[in-house]
Amino acid sequence: MKLNDILSAAGKHKARKRVGRGTGSGRGKTSGRGTKGMGARAGSGIRLAYEGGQNPALMRIPQRGFSNARFRKEFQTVNVSDLERFEAGAQVDAQVLAQANLISDAAKPVKILGDGSLSRKLMVVADAFSASAKQKIEQAGGSAQPKQ
Repeated sequence: MKLNDILSAAGKHKARKRVGRGTGSGRGKTSGRGTKGMGARAGSGIRLAYEGGQNPALMRIPQRGFSNARFRKEFQTVNVSDLERFEAGAQVDAQVLAQANLISDAAKPVKILGDGSLSRKLMVVADAFSASAKQKIEQAGGSAQPKQ
């Protein structure tokens, strides 16, 4: 039998521990907290992973190497073939790309990649361009300008 299988009233609800109700209750005087010390005080208790003043395990493990992950710039990517949907002569920037659901957030940096082809003259403003994307945009008569 498991505790979650109990359906009858007996044993289904466990009564809470009533402490500090006199010596006759069995949980009087110190109320199950022992005598003195940190555990006997209200509102105290040791933090997670505390090892009693010993050098913690995380500090005993040697730290090696360097990760540049905190400083990397993550771009939202758009291919040149995706720009084909805009009208000729239009200015395409992060706001326009977000409205067309090509990127999720206009505030994050955008990079144009060179996959596909472009036949329309567009003025594209983005944070970064691949070399092939810049070449294809300029071949179509448009301009690839870095964002200020």
